[in-house]
This record gives sequence, structure tokens and C-alpha cells, in this order.
Amino acid sequence: MSAATKEVLGRVRQLIPPMLEKFHKGQLGRVAVIGGSEDYTGAPYFSAMASARLGCDLSHVICTPTAATVIKSYSPNLMVHPLMRSSPSSLSSFNTESSDETDPSHVASPIIELLGRCHVVVIGPGLGRDPLMQETCAHVIRAAREKGMPMVLDADALLLVAKDPSLVKGYGLAVLTPNVVEFGRLTKALGVDEEVKELAEKAGETAKVEALAKALGGVMVVQKGAKDHLSDGKTTFTVDLEGGRKRSGGQGDTLTGSIATFLAWRKAYLDGIWEAWGKLKEEELIGLSVFGGSAITRECSRLAFAKKGRSLQASDLTDEVHTAFLNLFGDVDEDVDPKL
Repeated sequence: MSAATKEVLGRVRQLIPPMLEKFHKGQLGRVAVIGGSEDYTGAPYFSAMASARLGCDLSHVICTPTAATVIKSYSPNLMVHPLMRSSPSSLSSFNTESSDETDPSHVASPIIELLGRCHVVVIGPGLGRDPLMQETCAHVIRAAREKGMPMVLDADALLLVAKDPSLVKGYGLAVLTPNVVEFGRLTKALGVDEEVKELAEKAGETAKVEALAKALGGVMVVQKGAKDHLSDGKTTFTVDLEGGRKRSGGQGDTLTGSIATFLAWRKAYLDGIWEAWGKLKEEELIGLSVFGGSAITRECSRLAFAKKGRSLQASDLTDEVHTAFLNLFGDVDEDVDPKL
């Protein structure tokens, strides 16, 4: 790794809480993943499991009832809540849905209540484009913002941002992780697509993500690629760790879950639940959290590709999360007395 990456990883390491006897359940992170529908059950699972394997204490999945049964069968370690609702089928000869179950504000209400038990919310993995689910998530995003809650938006949740950038614009606790197509859709929606095209030809490799982040008013954006570029428009990082060369679906879900856990650890750091050996500034913690999540994901991809090659699948990254953590950060518990 480059000297710059090594230096940033050293700062990220200060953000990671050690495992101390005095901690109680939930202090090291409570993460909720909103997504999962009849057709897409893998994505929310991969996101929530990456978060859990990295070290958050409690990992929730909020999805539709049809997805909940499937996701529960994947792992008993996740808490699965069948609170989301999809639009009634137009092909159905009769409608058994109550009016409340088709009202996005009503559907969102218990989800927003559940957010009060969590530190971070991930929105988008396996969400799909169902209108009711999309509008429900819009309500949740607004509520999370009002609560001052960090959020990670990916996949079809980014459609909401493209349609209504005001949902996250100016909110410094939001992180967007678009793929190349979603990145282009966002630049077009924000009216900076022509600017980004010009920057791609003339400016440095981080100019595009910086332009989008500035247009969003300071939201942290991850531009994924051969290197990951992260920017809020003011501060920019580049993660140049080697990754795997297989681009299977679902790897971005490991990224969202990993970022979420680091964001949860950010709260633990700010709460001062352990005596940190370094001193980080609050304004740099979002960027360091996203850097950590990106680094973990790239290392997972590298390790999985070394074992599986072109047969690599998203679940192979999940299996490598702990090893990736140790490779990048070592044993953080050695820095403190575990009985403190």
C-alpha cells in the first residue's frame, strides 16, 4: 500500500474500539439495513452480515414479509423485521391490502420508531423500484436526517436522491456509494454532468467525485473503481489498496455494511466509551469511517479472488471480513488493558 494509505489507516485504527470487559451489548454498534424484496434477498443479507462480521453488536434487516422469511433462513444472527410493504399487484383479482398498508407514511412509522434503537441506517440494498417502497424510504430518510443519524445510501435508494436531491443535500452525515451508472445518473440530476465530463478530460482523477460532492452540499460520495475516491467536496481520500479482479454482483453490499459499522464506531468514539490513545477531530470521522469501509471491502475482494478467482461470489467476501480486518488493523485490543 502507498505511504498515504498507510497513514490514513493508522488514523482509522484509532477509531476502532477495543473489546473491553466493561462494555455492554449495543455499545459497539447497532446497524439497520433497509432493503430486501421478493426478488432481492441477497443484498441486504450481505450488507448486514458484513456489518456484523466486522464487529457491530446488533445487525438488523428491515424488509418485506416475503423477503424476511428467506433472509431469516440465511442466518439466525441477524434480526429481521418484516416492516416494509410493496405495492399491491395490479394483476390481483382482489386486493387484501388495507389502506394503511399502502400509505407510505403509515408503513414508515414503525421503521422510524425502530431507528431510535440504532446508530446507523443503510438504505437501498435489494430495495428495488417499487413505488410504495421507494416513497416509504423517502419518509425514512427525512426522519433519519431529523434525528441526526448517519446513513449510507446505495443501489435503488440512489434513485430517490436523483429524483429529489434535497433529501440529502447539505447533510454531512450521509454517504452515497454509487456504481458507475448511478454516478452518472446523479451528476445529471444535479446538473453537473457536463462539468464532470470536462473534468474527466482535463482535471485529476478525483475531480469528478469532488464535483458531485460539492453539488450535494458536502455529502460524502464514494466513486468506486480501480481505486476508490471518497470526497465530501472539501476533503478527498483515495483508497489504492489492491482488490480482486472479479466484478460479481453484491460486492458493493459488503462496502455499505462495512462503512455502517465504522460509522457506528464513530459514535462510540465520540461518546468516549474507552480511553482512545490518539485524538481525532470530529469533522474527520465521517471520512475516516468511509475510508475504513472501503479498505476492508477491497481487502476482502483481494483475499476472496486469490482463493476463488473467476468463480468469486459476494458471499466469498463475507467470509473474509475478519481476516481483512486483521490484515489492515492488527489486534487493536493490544493497545489497552482489556479489564479497563
